[in-house]
Amino acid sequence: SAGVELSVNNHAADFTLSTGLSPAISLSCLVHNSSQAEELLWYRGAGQVDLKDGNKVNISNICISPVNESDNGVTFTCRLARDKAVQVSVTLDVQFPPHLSGEETLQVEEEKDVTLTCNSKSNPQGQSTWLKDNQSLTLQQSRHKLYQTSEVLQLSISKVQKSDNGTYTCLVESRLGNGARDFHLIVEDKKPIFPKEAVIAAVVVVTITIFFGIVARKDKFFKVW
Repeated sequence: SAGVELSVNNHAADFTLSTGLSPAISLSCLVHNSSQAEELLWYRGAGQVDLKDGNKVNISNICISPVNESDNGVTFTCRLARDKAVQVSVTLDVQFPPHLSGEETLQVEEEKDVTLTCNSKSNPQGQSTWLKDNQSLTLQQSRHKLYQTSEVLQLSISKVQKSDNGTYTCLVESRLGNGARDFHLIVEDKKPIFPKEAVIAAVVVVTITIFFGIVARKDKFFKVW
C-alpha cells in the first residue's frame, strides 16, 4: 500500500464537517495512487458500516439520513481494507438550536429543599438564565444554588417558602434560536409531625395503667375463676 492515499469529500487528511439538521449528507471516499482494485471499509465510531456490493472498490459512498442531534461529534472513518493504517476520518459538527426537557410540575412541602433540573442540548452552547413568573429571578445566596454543565442546568432552593410558589423558566439563548422550559413549583403546607417520643410514652402509660388495673382486681378475677 506504499503511496496509496485516500480522500473523503476531497480531503486527504482528517477534518471536521459542519452541518445543520438536514435530511441527509453524503460522504465519498476515493482511492488515489493505486494500480489495482482496492477494497474500502467504513466505520461509524468503532462499529463497521455494512456496505453493499458495488460500493466497496476504489470508491465508496455512505449517506447519513437524516442528520440529527445524536450525530453531533460522531466520527466516520474510511480505511483501506488491506492496510487499515491508510485512512481518513471526518467528525460531524451538527449545529442545532436549544432543545430543553425536564419535569414540568414539582410539589414540595414547606421548609423542604427542592431542585429544578433543566436538560439542555444545543450546539453551539447557548447562554442560560432562570426566570420566575416571567421576571428575572433574584438569587438569594443563602437559599439558591445554580449548577450548570453543557447539558444540565439546575436551580436548587433550600427551605422553600410559600413565596417560592410560581412558574420558573429555564431559558437558553443561542445564535441559532432560543429554547424555554417552564417548571411549575407548588409549595404545600407543612404537615404536622407527631413526636415519636410522645407516642411511645403514651403507649407505655396505657400499658402500665392496664397492668395495675388487672393487679388491683386480681382477687376478683381469681374468685370468679
